Amino acid sequence: MNLSKSVYALLLSAILLIPGAVLSAQSLGSRIDSLILTTFKDKNGPGGVFMVAQKGRVIYHNAFGKANLELDVNMTSDNVFQIGSMTKQFTAVAILMLEQQGKLNVQDPVSRFIPDYPGGDKITLHHLLTHTSGIKDFTAMKTLADIAQKEMTPEMMVNFFKNEPVDFVPGEKFAYNNSGYLLLGYIIELVSGQTYRDFIQQHIFDKAGMQHSRYASDREVIRKRAGGYHLKSSGYVNKTLISFSVPFASGALMSTTEDMLKWQQALNQHLLLNPEETAKAFRTYQLNNGETFTYGYGWHIKTLNGTPDREHGGSVFGFKSMGIYIPSEDIYVVGFSNCDCNSPTKVTTDIAALVLATLKKR
Repeated sequence: MNLSKSVYALLLSAILLIPGAVLSAQSLGSRIDSLILTTFKDKNGPGGVFMVAQKGRVIYHNAFGKANLELDVNMTSDNVFQIGSMTKQFTAVAILMLEQQGKLNVQDPVSRFIPDYPGGDKITLHHLLTHTSGIKDFTAMKTLADIAQKEMTPEMMVNFFKNEPVDFVPGEKFAYNNSGYLLLGYIIELVSGQTYRDFIQQHIFDKAGMQHSRYASDREVIRKRAGGYHLKSSGYVNKTLISFSVPFASGALMSTTEDMLKWQQALNQHLLLNPEETAKAFRTYQLNNGETFTYGYGWHIKTLNGTPDREHGGSVFGFKSMGIYIPSEDIYVVGFSNCDCNSPTKVTTDIAALVLATLKKR
């Protein structure tokens, strides 16, 4: 579980160039290890991968536990994980890319694309992006178990929830909603003429150089795939199987921590979006009553100990994920877990807070 000597050397050389540096690379890495081990305690159980980068340079990267319990395979920093709802970042950017191309507008009503959608003339893409649409979240429907393992088309998924009673008037409240992002994925297909899978692969993963990221599959052979697990009273078990056509654009992507850094760099460098479109993703918006809520397009817009950040987590059977970006210091922290018994959310937040505090002391 030790950091590689090359990573320590790089960080140490960088720190030694900074007058007044208070922490060595070794002590920073050790402190991060300690934070992780408060949650990821079982070295023979499922584990995780954590990475910290500043200004695009990796300053910490470490793997814990096992990638595969049955084969007794240790986790490595390049293992591939399902990222759950971190998928929403990619869906939101895909919508903004289509807006940038003049093919849609975030203020367009859903009815422009799906004419028979109930109340679709009053629900906009903006409402879907910001979780303010009021439509029923399909993950809260009791009948979800009936389709969880079936191969569903995006249209079938939309039909599954579209006639459910709405929870509130569009724009009245913020309520996290997977149905909204599934709808956005379907609209991406309708507008682009490509499948969501192909659009994300061609226009985002390939452009950003994310060679180990992809739409999830339980059938295809995926190199370096980490197995997913649950913890039951009897011990660890393999994750429950689902059809990835069900979470679709709300939670069906896979990636590595290194690829997620490439993603963050692509956003920072405006490789995918121009500054105007990028700004739409990373700002807060208001409800109908003028109240501001802390969600942009695909990211929570929050603060960490008073410093603005952008963050989002994910959870899907057998996996959890979390990523935090601090723009003012160009710090990116991402953590993946291959057991939904180990959440990386607090650990990732604690690591980000530690690194931020360390930098502010210099």
